[in-house]
Amino acid sequence: MGEIRYQKNEIITADQLAEVFRASGIRRPVEDKKRLEKMLKHADILVTAWDGERLVGVARALTDYSYCCYLSDLAVDEGYQHRGIGKQLVIEVEREIGEEAALILLASPIAMDYYPKIGFNRIENGYIIPRKR
Repeated sequence: MGEIRYQKNEIITADQLAEVFRASGIRRPVEDKKRLEKMLKHADILVTAWDGERLVGVARALTDYSYCCYLSDLAVDEGYQHRGIGKQLVIEVEREIGEEAALILLASPIAMDYYPKIGFNRIENGYIIPRKR
């Protein structure tokens, strides 16, 4: 494992995104290539982490760059976790959105203890209309 390189808005394929999702343990529609392509196409921010030519992490976000930013995906290959890659991906997203926009996310139950460790504050005033599929 070499030094990790971070890239902003570098084009990746749906297959690469699916592989990082699989390797990270995050639950995403990895078998639905068209959906993954749409997820990539419509993201405002995509920050990737690379070990050489290997994609090892991704942060994907939607934002207005003024008031709020939704961090839709934060995934790091399990073999690369606990090295600060997820935290650095979040820092790169924060740099991109600036200080005016709040960074917001929905955490999976297994990640609830992780986000406070990298600077997120827990909020209780959220609501959701869940996906149909």
